[in-house]
Amino acid sequence: MLVYWRDRHHLLPGNITMADKPSLTSLDDVRDAALAALDAAGDAAALEAWRVAHLGRSGALTKLLRGVAQLPAEERPAAGAAANAAKALLEERLAGKQAALEGSRLGALAADAIDISLPGRPVSPGRYHPSTMILREITDIFRGMGFQIAEGPEVEWERYNFDMLNIPRDHPARDMFDTFWVDANRDAEGRFTTLLRTHTSPMQARIMEAHDPPIRVVVPGKCYRYEATDATHESQFHQVEGLAVDRGITFANLKHTLFEFTRQMFGPDRKVRFRCDYFPFVEPGVDMSVEWNGRWVEILGAGMVHPNVLRAAGYDPEEYTGFAFGMGPERIAMLKYDITDIRLFLNNDLRFLQQFLMAQSRGMLVPETDRERLYLTWYDLSVLYHDALARAAGVGDVQATKAMADEAWRAYVECISDVPSAGPRS
Repeated sequence: MLVYWRDRHHLLPGNITMADKPSLTSLDDVRDAALAALDAAGDAAALEAWRVAHLGRSGALTKLLRGVAQLPAEERPAAGAAANAAKALLEERLAGKQAALEGSRLGALAADAIDISLPGRPVSPGRYHPSTMILREITDIFRGMGFQIAEGPEVEWERYNFDMLNIPRDHPARDMFDTFWVDANRDAEGRFTTLLRTHTSPMQARIMEAHDPPIRVVVPGKCYRYEATDATHESQFHQVEGLAVDRGITFANLKHTLFEFTRQMFGPDRKVRFRCDYFPFVEPGVDMSVEWNGRWVEILGAGMVHPNVLRAAGYDPEEYTGFAFGMGPERIAMLKYDITDIRLFLNNDLRFLQQFLMAQSRGMLVPETDRERLYLTWYDLSVLYHDALARAAGVGDVQATKAMADEAWRAYVECISDVPSAGPRS
């Protein structure tokens, strides 16, 4: 390939290639190709690859610069000046492209920037579910009366859920339980023998089968029944089962235990009513209601453990007696917190769940007269305070910031001082 210099009236001696001796034409081609490639580079890695390809030791422009030495002496100055000008242009454009990319990167970071001068916003802590709160309160009351806490399987054998509780297969009481059967085990006749427990009462049979008297235990847990849901019924719910077995236990012991529970749960002035009722695993059986807003509301069923249940566990009913009770914690929570629909407990609606804050988290028990009230924890109130600071800082006015912070602080102090401290439950 023949190459031409600025003086186009004569050829250089011999056939000189672009790789050997530079020409203005070859410099223009290299420069234009390099600028086009530079425009196409979109990130730092592409820019570095471009620099190596065009300005590096093995780059096209570098090879041309090395070829200047092969030109005649009178042509070297012009060729060298043109090559250096091309190199300077490429370096200038490279620097500009790098600055533009860095500016874009910083602009993207600025869009997501955090103003570290603003007060911090604490992450809202998790709260206890209202079902968990009421379960803990119920079990704490019975623990204070000497009961132990036990738990059992939610997938249960038919034997424990029905048979050992005086509910054999042909017993009409089975119609009271709409059962979820599990297709995991069948008997010789092909009938299901495994189910989702319909109550926590199977733990009566399990505990008595495994332990000798005396027994005093409460069993919190989930239960499942195949039934239509409405404002007062759910297919999944909690239950707390209670059992006491020993020599000489009478119905009076049952009444005293449940009266004491009601006093601690609803207050000492709450009226209680017992009425006869039927449950296959107790005899006699009763339901207990409390007076609420001028009407009687049933909160639990109870009775003396049926002799057949004692025999099934290997106890002699002539020597041992006992009482049992079962209550629905959600129903008790509905009374305490004026909840009108039991389905709210499982709907995962944060507007509902965030209303329930544990006063116990700041080291106090709420007095009986204030049990229906909801309280903010120290942490929740500090979140409100810091939110007020953040909003005020956004105004950009120092005086406004101080005024809003002071207002939040006064509300904070007023709220926490409004809850009288209470000592341990007696």
